[in-house]
Amino acid sequence: MPDPSTYRPAVGSIPESPGVYKFRDPNGRVVYVGKAKSLRQRLNSYFADVAGLHPRTRQMVTTAASVEWTVVGTEVEALQLEYNWIKQFDPRFNVRYRDDKSYPSLAVTLNEEYPRLQVMRGPKKKGVRYFGPYAHAWAIRETLDTLTRVFPARTCSNGVFKRAGQIGRPCLLGYIGKCAAPCVGRVSAEEHRAIVDDFCDFMAGRTDAMVKRLEREMAEAAEALEFEKAARLRDDLGALKRAMEKQAVVLGDGTDADVVAFAQDELEAAVQVFHVRGGRVRGQRGWIIDKVEEVSTGELVEQFLLQVYGGVDEATGVTEGGESVPREVLVPELPDDADVYEDLLGELRGSRVSLRVPQRGDKRSLMETVERNAKEAFARHRVKRSSDLTARSLALSELQEALELPEAPLRIECIDVSHVQQTNVVASMVVFEDGLAKKSDYRRFSVHEGTDDTAAMAEVVRRRFARHLKEEADRVDEQGVAAEEGRPRRFAYPPNLLVVDGGAPQVAAAARSLDELGIVDVAVCGLAKRMEEVWLPGESDPVILPRTSEALYLLQRVRDEAHRFAITYHRQRRSVSMLVSLLDDVPGLGETRRKALMKQFGSLKRLRAATVEELVAVPGIGRRTAEAVLAAVAEPAAEQPDPGSSGEAGEAVEPVEPVEPVESVTAPGGPAERGTPQAGAGATAEVGRVAAGRAAS
Repeated sequence: MPDPSTYRPAVGSIPESPGVYKFRDPNGRVVYVGKAKSLRQRLNSYFADVAGLHPRTRQMVTTAASVEWTVVGTEVEALQLEYNWIKQFDPRFNVRYRDDKSYPSLAVTLNEEYPRLQVMRGPKKKGVRYFGPYAHAWAIRETLDTLTRVFPARTCSNGVFKRAGQIGRPCLLGYIGKCAAPCVGRVSAEEHRAIVDDFCDFMAGRTDAMVKRLEREMAEAAEALEFEKAARLRDDLGALKRAMEKQAVVLGDGTDADVVAFAQDELEAAVQVFHVRGGRVRGQRGWIIDKVEEVSTGELVEQFLLQVYGGVDEATGVTEGGESVPREVLVPELPDDADVYEDLLGELRGSRVSLRVPQRGDKRSLMETVERNAKEAFARHRVKRSSDLTARSLALSELQEALELPEAPLRIECIDVSHVQQTNVVASMVVFEDGLAKKSDYRRFSVHEGTDDTAAMAEVVRRRFARHLKEEADRVDEQGVAAEEGRPRRFAYPPNLLVVDGGAPQVAAAARSLDELGIVDVAVCGLAKRMEEVWLPGESDPVILPRTSEALYLLQRVRDEAHRFAITYHRQRRSVSMLVSLLDDVPGLGETRRKALMKQFGSLKRLRAATVEELVAVPGIGRRTAEAVLAAVAEPAAEQPDPGSSGEAGEAVEPVEPVEPVESVTAPGGPAERGTPQAGAGATAEVGRVAAGRAAS
């Protein structure tokens, strides 16, 4: 563990100017980023008596091995540079705004030809407009059910939309008038987008014009004796008013504001935000953040403004969270440099933004409501935290003791191999830090040489750590950053413990690869599925952890996640292989056009769902060839059992940084459930008499 005094800058070498600083660990990885009005005053505070520092600060300065800084001209520049570095390096000790629960939003996919209204969770996507977030998904569905009679935009999935177009009949919503049925041509793409635009205007708060227009059209229909049309407009008007009543007016002056409140203790804080647009509460959101230093409420407000509003798309004025910067931000306490933050928010919004503390009236009452929500959310989190932190700390301590490690394994990597009868051999690498999955560091490998579990394991371990050694050797500026990409070198950060899915043979193969590379500071163990035994290199007998051990539970979660990730990739590879074999039989389809089809559709499932028109749109594909392709890939009448169906179902994944010679790399959708039956590494499992396949993973 580094001693802060060993890397303390020389007296007088730190400037008194404003700037941004970075702490790095012995591997060159950035662990903390901060800003300061006076770099000298701020940095000197970190090198005071270690015993008197905040617990998280003490852990940070003893983890770090060096500190560096960059001087800037103004505090606004410091804010922008700090935000960019936090996004670039993802330092483990910086405040991270993680949702205290998964909030659903009402999403409108404006990036599609026929935009769709739907419930959406998770990260925000470009080209999609979000309303909310809402506390419950049923609230969004209830709102959609009310409003689709007035704004009959489509809510169906792309698969349902395509099938309806193929058979020429709309779904039930099209028959009952809650969808304009663009799938069968009842409205054009332009007309459907106009409906969606009206829906977005209504959800954005421009309701008065919509209500007045319906009232005018209803009166005109009544004067023209079109009573059925007038009755329909009357019902539409009632639906709009019911939807508006569900969004209570909290600020009578039509204010656009975000109201922010905190509840905190020494280690963490809960943040709650009410998004008020047009005087109505349009959404609510909450986060739980770790406190790295002993900070005041004003400093928490600084971090909130920087991280929540810092990622604004300059073209749309919308943040990464889907919310635009409002005219007013109401906070419980102003930061020291409130005018600087007002200038920054004003630049992001394109007009003046007011940052203030409400003192009386409706805005003060609303602030008190948000504070009560923050306290309730924090109380719930503390109950959960007390058990989670204890269990994770206990698991890491038990692992250190059972495996006789010099320190607790704060970073654990696990490798799993998956194949069917030595074909389409792939491997996965998952990463856990502080007992939690770090999905941005997951990797997937296509195995080139290994024909069995041990050979494949040796190859993957050799490639992973050879890349680590190469990045260490290529580091020019001692910053651990890939010069060609500007991103942190994640492979330059080795694990404390490498876990392999398997028993003694797999462990021996992994240890042999590490020895060949001269790596001696990474511990290796294997977890065999059948008896859940922990194997160590060179040991004839396994380590038996108690079934109730938190250490065993952590190893099982790491192993199961690696298995889930590997089998998902393996199924994708099998799908591509099957697609290639089917396309080989299509007459007149050469390699160039075959590659174009695979690039456009990517999987057998997507190609089967495509229409002739979509295939013709691919360069070089004519109508006759398209029809032949669809006939070749058509689903057979009776599907044979899937040889790989013994594992968990594959999940959607998001692309992350590819690593050569690793094939395309992705991050997974979510953790595997504990207790799922799985085949052991090096073992095989019979999955069906008809398929007579064997899945080894």
